[in-house]
Amino acid sequence: MHNWLNAIANRKILITGGTGSVGRELVRWILHAKPKVVRIFSRDEGKQFEMRKEFEDERNVRFLIGDVRDKDRLMRALEGIDVVFHLAAMKHVESCEYNPFEAVKTNIVGTENVIECALEQDVERVIFTSSDKAVNPANAMGASKLMAEKLITAAHYHRGAHKTVFCAVRFGNVLGSSGSVIPTFIRQLEQSLPLMITEPEMTRFFISTSEAVQLTLQAAAMAQGGEIFCRFMPAVRLIDLASVLAEALGVQARYEVVGLRPGEKMHEELYTADEARHTYLLGDLFIIVPQLGSKPELPREAQPVAPVALSSADVKPVKPQTILRFLKEEGIIQMRKPQFSAYQHQSEVVV
Repeated sequence: MHNWLNAIANRKILITGGTGSVGRELVRWILHAKPKVVRIFSRDEGKQFEMRKEFEDERNVRFLIGDVRDKDRLMRALEGIDVVFHLAAMKHVESCEYNPFEAVKTNIVGTENVIECALEQDVERVIFTSSDKAVNPANAMGASKLMAEKLITAAHYHRGAHKTVFCAVRFGNVLGSSGSVIPTFIRQLEQSLPLMITEPEMTRFFISTSEAVQLTLQAAAMAQGGEIFCRFMPAVRLIDLASVLAEALGVQARYEVVGLRPGEKMHEELYTADEARHTYLLGDLFIIVPQLGSKPELPREAQPVAPVALSSADVKPVKPQTILRFLKEEGIIQMRKPQFSAYQHQSEVVV
């Protein structure tokens, strides 16, 4: 058992938004720590029904219908809880762009509700899952996640006599999750539609579901309060990802370049230049220490990073073979003996 799991062993756990791909994997990991109870708090009855079937033999896994916007219901869900993993969010850029105040109510007000309820219930730890889109945000989703990060950091500073430790983690694109481009590409390929590419040279940091969960658990174990944790993640070009999917599925791909959608960026960042001034690297883990209040005591091995932003544009994109290996390990695609150079010569790109 990883040492990270000691922070949740024999504890009562609540996961908001726990029916998503990361939430499900998080439950699988948490169960190895023998928790007293794991409560799944989400508003999607259908997803809860499906998830309940997977964990029907686990008597300590409970399901509660509720919304983080509903503070009274959330307060009830947190009764007796030791550790909260706050995953609930509106995470689709386009949806948040067209419904910005709904993003505010879920991602910002919902996070504040989690904070206030956690303090009221004297929870031990709250771990908030954020996104690299919170770094220099260009869209409503990123801006709402940034504000939620600020709330989490400030909560630790303003907690007073309460014992609750607050921290956040930042993910890149989680491979295969409902918010990633992969399900869209696969659907287009299966329906013999052209792959809709926003910009071929667009890059994104990516992380597997299991890696996202490990980062979350590592943060839960290490946090002293107010930190933001993220891992060094590989970067992928959108055109490379599309080509690997097409060849792995044995499909002759056609590409249509449609340009950036509202709120989209060409490249993402893990932290800003200003944040870099108080960011430390420990192995492959970046720790952004809070500027409010006392600073956490970092391991001696933690080293300050260069005072510049870390952008996906500055990271060498991974090769198609590496993308394929990641997709296979995540169970997203099956091997079909792809020829990686084929798309460069045979695929049609329409601009």
